[in-house]
Amino acid sequence: MSEKKRILMVVTSHDRIDAGHPTGLWLEEFAVPFLAFRKAGMEISVASPKGGQVPVDPRSEPVDDQVREWTEATTALAGTASLGAVKPARFAAIFLPGGHGTMFDLPQSVALKSLLDDFAAAGKIIAAVCHGPAGLVEAKRPDGRALVAGKRVTAFTNQEEREAQLDGLMPFLLETRLRDLGADFASAPNWTDHVEIDGGLITGQNPQSSASVAQAVIQALQG
Repeated sequence: MSEKKRILMVVTSHDRIDAGHPTGLWLEEFAVPFLAFRKAGMEISVASPKGGQVPVDPRSEPVDDQVREWTEATTALAGTASLGAVKPARFAAIFLPGGHGTMFDLPQSVALKSLLDDFAAAGKIIAAVCHGPAGLVEAKRPDGRALVAGKRVTAFTNQEEREAQLDGLMPFLLETRLRDLGADFASAPNWTDHVEIDGGLITGQNPQSSASVAQAVIQALQG
């Protein structure tokens, strides 16, 4: 029997945009892929910049049947590892779910940059959804170029950020930053399930893309 593939899921530790806007992880973007990876027989580790309990954006709390369906995923958020303690050699892929919290801590994480640089150099799968690609903006390829330069990617768009009425509260607009880094940014209409695959880099536009990004990761690992 072949060894199970191991996936590292990296989530935010940041819990507030400002005094009036609590934030954190957008739960669907973690729970749906987490359960898809489990169903596919993969081993999952969860890490965050600070480790420990992960803040969940109140607007994404589970409702009705989701409470039961997502129990295993939400339990995994109670005691995450610190990013600085993660050994990249153990993993075949890294996956960054979103939530507005990622805009504040993932780009500044030296430990995450180190992990992503290592994954890129090893040619491993790097995936992110919605605001998760904020964690990619400081990552480099072995030749020193930005990880996303010349790559076809997607993420939460400027239009979606404006519709969410949070564009003025972000440290930067994610679509704009990715374009500035040389990414070939692709978008679909707001809130459309949209995934881009460019080699080992897999990105999804918004929460509606969570399942599709997860399936693309699974296919890439199984293939």
